[in-house]
Amino acid sequence: MSDGVLVAYGTTNGSTAQIAETVAEVLNKAGLHAWARPAPSVASVAEYDAVVVGGGLYAGRWHRHARHFVRRHRRALAEKPLWLFSSGPLDASAGEKDIPPVPGVRRAMTRLDARGHVTFGGCLLEGARGRFAQMIVRNGKGGDFRDFALIEEWAQGIADELRTEAAGS
Repeated sequence: MSDGVLVAYGTTNGSTAQIAETVAEVLNKAGLHAWARPAPSVASVAEYDAVVVGGGLYAGRWHRHARHFVRRHRRALAEKPLWLFSSGPLDASAGEKDIPPVPGVRRAMTRLDARGHVTFGGCLLEGARGRFAQMIVRNGKGGDFRDFALIEEWAQGIADELRTEAAGS
């Protein structure tokens, strides 16, 4: 295995993109070559040796770009090491306990034999797009609940696993 890792993401307001960029940054610091890309911009996953896919959660569903990405590339993803992440709870719960994947993500994990999934806290701040998002912020329920130390720790686990496999081949 070489060391090219794609971190594809679906985001509406940019907070999931920041998580994906952090994951790619950790993988790069660990000696791998990783790129964070918006899911719709990825035409093929053929040139990557491993893939991480993330999506924001909206009303109990993964971001549509993440869902479409997984569906469009399902055959290739099933042949590669794959990890998934979600971002979404607008409270501290993601840092306090493991939050299982929503049903659609759980199905994708099973079908694609994903190695893991984690749900990180979400972020919804003033200026968020969408009427529902604006209402949440206006009612004082928004905020930034992402735990970047936890995100970095999770990404380091992926890097360790990939480097161990590369050393064994």
